[in-house]
Amino acid sequence: MLAVYFDKPGGPESLYLKEVAKPSPGEGEVLLKVAASALNRADLLQRRGQYAPPPGASNILGLEASGHVAELGPGCQGHWKPGDSAMALLPGGGQAQYVTVPEGLLMPIPEGLSLPQAAAIPEAWLTAFQLLHLLGNVQAGDSVLIHAGSSGVGTAAIQLTRMAGAIPLVTAGSQRKIQMAEKLGAAVGFNYKEEDFSEGTLKFTKGAGVNLILDCIGGSYWEKNVNCLALDGRWILYGLMGGDDISGPLLSKLLFKRGSLITSLLRSRDKKYKQTLVKAFTEQVLPHFSSETSPCLLPVLDSVYPVTEIQEAHVHMEANMNMGKIVLTLPQ
Repeated sequence: MLAVYFDKPGGPESLYLKEVAKPSPGEGEVLLKVAASALNRADLLQRRGQYAPPPGASNILGLEASGHVAELGPGCQGHWKPGDSAMALLPGGGQAQYVTVPEGLLMPIPEGLSLPQAAAIPEAWLTAFQLLHLLGNVQAGDSVLIHAGSSGVGTAAIQLTRMAGAIPLVTAGSQRKIQMAEKLGAAVGFNYKEEDFSEGTLKFTKGAGVNLILDCIGGSYWEKNVNCLALDGRWILYGLMGGDDISGPLLSKLLFKRGSLITSLLRSRDKKYKQTLVKAFTEQVLPHFSSETSPCLLPVLDSVYPVTEIQEAHVHMEANMNMGKIVLTLPQ
């Protein structure tokens, strides 16, 4: 089968398609014939040699995929049969023509969604769902500050925050991105290149601050995050795009707010945790991707590239140009 490959860490130019052995499903696994796979920041970090896959995971890039069940491994429970369309959360391996998936990490594709749209759901939406509900304990009426509001996780978090009866605020790097976030339901957006988002947040919340912050930036935002965090607020850190260095009285400022700093990575979680997350998401959220439900959720696609243009897709993401998910299609 064909798979995205790189021989040593480097830039987008190091990526190419390579013929590799097709995997076989093990105990309780399903072989998925991949139609589409979405790009994630983790793919860029792994390509640069800065984010190794978890032990036992495929070295091939790709944390989510959609396609059709090709084969069932021994011990499968009979929930799936060959030919079924499905989407999957993966620790790696999605950017190839086939990938093996534990049966409990497969999800049905909501009616009316295309395979590229479905590929944009698992990693981003499960991450946002986990941050808001399992870790952030979001409540109706809460205010939620979502950094990188036009990203895959950001666009999912805006919609899930609204669905929870909470109020989403976002940061983004252009007016165009903020307008898109507001169309999805953001109450207000702040262009971090032109204004202090903590001041804007405090003004919007009439000085109270936000109850929850979803932060993929890290170091460079710490002071502004704590500044606009409400008393007893929860700050959830799930990425370090702004570095990992902290200089200043973080602990005393956080203590003064009685704030909680919670960190999370989804990729390295064990299979049992992921299966519980997938089950809850499938039951509570997936039905809302149907146009017949209210609210109607929608995965946001920025662009779709054939996998032969994998280098261009990485360049596009590294330039922070995307609004929503970048999706790769695999040859069928």
